[in-house]
Amino acid sequence: MIVRIFCIFLIPLFAIAAAVLHSPTEPLPTPYHLVKIDRQGAAMGAWAGPWACICDTNTGLLWEVKTDDEGIHDGSWTYSWYQYENGVENNGDCYFEESRCDTEDLIRHTNRQKLCATQSWRLPDITELRSIILRESKSGSPQIASEYFPKTQRGDYWTRNADRPLYGVYQYLHTGAGAVNFMSAKTVTIPYRNAAFVRLVSSHSTTCNKYPQ
Repeated sequence: MIVRIFCIFLIPLFAIAAAVLHSPTEPLPTPYHLVKIDRQGAAMGAWAGPWACICDTNTGLLWEVKTDDEGIHDGSWTYSWYQYENGVENNGDCYFEESRCDTEDLIRHTNRQKLCATQSWRLPDITELRSIILRESKSGSPQIASEYFPKTQRGDYWTRNADRPLYGVYQYLHTGAGAVNFMSAKTVTIPYRNAAFVRLVSSHSTTCNKYPQ
């Protein structure tokens, strides 16, 4: 009888207690050097949202965050590389306007918008863009902190490093611009005319520069 009572009542109680004691607390997003920033340029909590930018407190750089709303910052839009009359105009694939779809136009729109209270948006250089690669990402996922940088695509992201020699099938085009692929974590050089993704950066954000580096 005692054994039966023990089995019926005490064992389930022990199981419940063990489950409570071993229930993991909800982890904070990592890495901790990334801070969410809203459209007005104010810092946000780790679990807050929606956010429009990310501040990397290790580098002091402010990064554009992509969306899926078919607006200016939609992560699926692609752009040809064009800046300062160098490159190829309007050879990307984006729908937020009819006449232009290149890197210079995205930069102009974003600065006019004063995204995250910043008007100094630009293309990152190779070193800057590679600084947000996260090698610990899950296999088959982009090598980036996806909980902070959603909508990262399987493809190349433009940098501002231009006039790089092209080889192989593109050699006849002579030069192109550097790009980083977050799936392979490799840096490549592709023709200016190619339609690639873009993640803009600013190194002069008032909000981001508040954090010591």
